[in-house]
Amino acid sequence: MKYALVIPDGAADSPLEQLDGKTPLQAAHTPNLDRLAQLGRVGSVATTPPGMPCGSDVCSMSLVGYDPAKYHTGRAPLEAAALGVDIGPTDWVFRVNCVTVIDGKMQDHSAGAISSAESAQILKDFADQLDWPGAELIPGVGYRNILLDRSGGDWSELESTPPHDIPGQPLRKHLPTGGKNADKLRAFIEQSAAFLAAHPVNLTRTEMGESPATHLWPWGQGSKPALPAFQDKYGLNGAMITAVDLLAGICNLVGWTRIDVPGQTSYHDNDYAAAGRYAVDALADYDLVCVHIEAPDEAAHAADAATKVAAIEAIDEHVVGPVANALHLDRAADEDADQDDSVGRMLVLPDHYTLVDTRKHDPTPPPFLVVGRRIRNVVPRPFTEAGAADSDLHIEHGHELMEYFLRSGLRH
Repeated sequence: MKYALVIPDGAADSPLEQLDGKTPLQAAHTPNLDRLAQLGRVGSVATTPPGMPCGSDVCSMSLVGYDPAKYHTGRAPLEAAALGVDIGPTDWVFRVNCVTVIDGKMQDHSAGAISSAESAQILKDFADQLDWPGAELIPGVGYRNILLDRSGGDWSELESTPPHDIPGQPLRKHLPTGGKNADKLRAFIEQSAAFLAAHPVNLTRTEMGESPATHLWPWGQGSKPALPAFQDKYGLNGAMITAVDLLAGICNLVGWTRIDVPGQTSYHDNDYAAAGRYAVDALADYDLVCVHIEAPDEAAHAADAATKVAAIEAIDEHVVGPVANALHLDRAADEDADQDDSVGRMLVLPDHYTLVDTRKHDPTPPPFLVVGRRIRNVVPRPFTEAGAADSDLHIEHGHELMEYFLRSGLRH
């Protein structure tokens, strides 16, 4: 039997005035998800363990079946794994955003969705004058980059803040604190601001009316993680389609194959149709195929409800629909489908809420939809936040959802 996991990142939300009191999931035209919800089961899942931050690193680790409380060592090491960075046992890794700060306040966590080429140039030039023995700046994708510290410094007590959690807030209230090395990171941020003020990339972006990268912002620090292979844990091989290094890092660490799909971005210019086509093709070679689409999350961080709705609709049309057809999910309710291995299973869910009104993540358990062979419902519910809240299916520990998805109702 084949399995598909579709993650519309950050798609869950609260009712919005600009959507006539509906959430983006409710407002979106999603005929495929609507049809599948009538066949499968809708519930909610707590993807953020108590005491842990509500971020895609924690929540996505839960979704692929690994307990973040046990395996999570920080966000940055996951992204470094996607880049093939060799992390030693005493090394520490930071995520470094190119950000835009205006009048001392965090304006944009992505420096206006700065391109990978622009970001890489900024990092290279800043690294040439950085006085930090053992430190290495590594370009990533877009505004997302990596700082690797091989100096043997201890960052275990450091507290850092994700820039997407503080839109419009004063920078000085969220500078790194804790431990004996926090001053080094604060100096790094201050030096980056002075260096970038007259950088040619920023001068060009400003002339074109685009947001400049005013600061480099380190956060999400951690050491090397060790995750057991998905094949060993669940007995299945897997593959992932994603434009985000964080998810690709998790993919690498659990032994999945990352499928390179042309046209994949973190925004609504993403080629959704290509993601759907490649996912369908990959089902021939892998037991489980995961498709992660970042666009709803980025739209919410930009407070853009209309684009969030459009992204959800595109995922429904170009990813959910074709993959559901490939798995023969319309036959899932047939009695003889229980004996037919060609009928697969699909799990669709956001990793977390991302609220348009606040532009932040929220740890409220997001809705999920599971549909396919030997999945039965008694009372069909819509795949929405309200539908999940009304359900009697609530997964308390997010990492246990994968076991439910793969094994529920099947003979072992």
